[in-house]
Amino acid sequence: MRLDELRPFCLSLPNTTENVQWGNDLLFKVGGKMYACAGLEPGVHWLSFKSSPENFAELIERQGVAPAAYLARAHWVAIERNALSNSEVKNLVRQAYEIVFAKLPKRTQRELSSNAPQKKSASKTSAKKQTKRKQNPASS
Repeated sequence: MRLDELRPFCLSLPNTTENVQWGNDLLFKVGGKMYACAGLEPGVHWLSFKSSPENFAELIERQGVAPAAYLARAHWVAIERNALSNSEVKNLVRQAYEIVFAKLPKRTQRELSSNAPQKKSASKTSAKKQTKRKQNPASS
């Protein structure tokens, strides 16, 4: 898989954002948390991503897959180009997205799922409270 194939796939996952960080790494994030990182310059490993503890143990046993530098303790793996098939990469990156999304605070998950900005939901709650107070002034 190449970066020009990976990028549209990652951006198709709900609420994914991308940015270049650390000079030459393209990061894919959900809720501000990174789930995959692709190198923009040639190197030994072209892609790193979050994995489950079970997948981490299995993946690092494979040729061309290694614990990711600095992030291995958080179960990140780094892969060489052509170490995994395109379908495997897509499946594992989707799992990485799901793992990171599941660890986001529940409120953030709800906001991302509904695509509602945080301020709107707070103002709706405030408006509901004000309406209740107007309807039942004795409870205030």
